[in-house]
Amino acid sequence: MSVSPPFSRRLGRQAIPRSTAGVGLVELMVVVTIISMLMALALPSYQRIQKKARSAAISNDFRVFTAVLQARAHENGSWPAETAAGGVPDVITKDDIQLASWIGPTSIGGRFDWENNQIHNGTRYRAALALVDTGDAALMVDLGLYQEIDAVLDDGNLNTGNFRLGQSNCLLFIIEP
Repeated sequence: MSVSPPFSRRLGRQAIPRSTAGVGLVELMVVVTIISMLMALALPSYQRIQKKARSAAISNDFRVFTAVLQARAHENGSWPAETAAGGVPDVITKDDIQLASWIGPTSIGGRFDWENNQIHNGTRYRAALALVDTGDAALMVDLGLYQEIDAVLDDGNLNTGNFRLGQSNCLLFIIEP
């Protein structure tokens, strides 16, 4: 005589007792699907907020650096000498600005570059502040972001006004034409 186990484990369509304590695979798949749908809805908003934060940070840096450079030029009677990308003009000190924001990569990549009497796209500018692509800090190429920065700083058109696309797609803020 064989002894049957307390719970029968028959195959096929016959009833198999189930525990009510666990979560089934179908329920888990429904939860994962709902979470992924919510993430898909939230991602564009998150990217838009991130883009606005980046444009606000860059716009603020351009304004602050321009104000400091104009003040120093007014005090000294001339614009500072040309510097390489990431190099701080000699008239600016750590008391004027946070040097790390000038020297280090920005929130959209690239480094700030002081342009004194330089030519961009066939036009010579007496004084300009550029954000350029460097070997160790690649500049993010996003025309929508650039136009958003331009809308904050200037006229919203990258081909006109004081904020433009410079040579090699650098961002150029013209202080004195």
